[in-house]
Amino acid sequence: MPKIRVLVVDDAVLVRSRVSKILSSDPQIEVVGVAANGRIALAKIPQVNPDVVLLDVEMPEMNGLETLAALRPIYPHLPVIMFSTSTHAGATATIEALSLGASDYATKPSNLGSVEAANQHIRQELIPKIKLFGAGIPAVSPLNAMIANAVVLPISKKTAPVDVVAIGVSTGGPNALATLLSEIPADFSVPILIVQHMPPMFTKLLAERLSSKCKIPVEEAVDGVPLKAGQVWLAPGDFHLIVQRQGNQVCLAVHQAPPENSCRPSVDVLLRSVAQVYGARAIAVILTGMGQDGLHGCQCIREVGGQVLAQDEASSVVWGMPGFVVNAGLADRIVPLEQMAGEIMQRIHPVQRSGL
Repeated sequence: MPKIRVLVVDDAVLVRSRVSKILSSDPQIEVVGVAANGRIALAKIPQVNPDVVLLDVEMPEMNGLETLAALRPIYPHLPVIMFSTSTHAGATATIEALSLGASDYATKPSNLGSVEAANQHIRQELIPKIKLFGAGIPAVSPLNAMIANAVVLPISKKTAPVDVVAIGVSTGGPNALATLLSEIPADFSVPILIVQHMPPMFTKLLAERLSSKCKIPVEEAVDGVPLKAGQVWLAPGDFHLIVQRQGNQVCLAVHQAPPENSCRPSVDVLLRSVAQVYGARAIAVILTGMGQDGLHGCQCIREVGGQVLAQDEASSVVWGMPGFVVNAGLADRIVPLEQMAGEIMQRIHPVQRSGL
């Protein structure tokens, strides 16, 4: 197979050199060019014909956001991965870049204690995403051992009233959440819990951005807060989110138990707690994302009689997380993103049809 061609765009010579060396060490990747700012990058794209652009956020002359805005009309399908610092400014710009059409993002290493730890961070953050977007490697395979061994449950019947909606999402999530949540009405009658795979600070900024665009409030989850209808809580970066029953209330709890599926927060952790607390009165929604986080959690939801909805492949940026759920036979319905809010509301407040 031909190598994946990558253009590295960053104003720091050391970053360009280190990232290029690490990426080039993988036999499936070739760094075909580097650029110190967006203006140079735009000139190089037709020359080097990259499969993926790795784009820094903060650069002189033309920064990452300006570059992305100029690039998208010309190259609407060229994958762009933002490579940002874990600072407030970097996180804010990254969230904005995702809304402008960036394919994904990765964070630069910071305070990891050694050069090798920093290099390993770059390898783990960048190489899987470059391979996914650059080579079209399937995000989910029906022959995967986890799928082959999964327990396939019969489709559940909509009998129990719904008291909570729990959403799991990763790659492509910020835009998917904005699409879904913006359709939820102000009088929505149950709480919504979300695990979006993102680091600290990014989740808080994402919650603020979503809240500004939605009819219901969206906040980063806080330990001990009681759940209430018409409120959205987003798991904080680097913390698992669960629900716990305390007397006659259900409250949020966050903790830092080990990652699951290499994720913290993990969708599986949230869904297990939702299944335990709410049983059949829960809907799990699995949206676009890499990997299989959420697969076992959806099995827990189905085993207690709850419902599972999965985003369809056509509207997903990456049909990994929903694909695993679908191929395991756990989805009550596969739903296009633009129809997901309506599907959720129909299951919470079914339309009564006379004569049926």
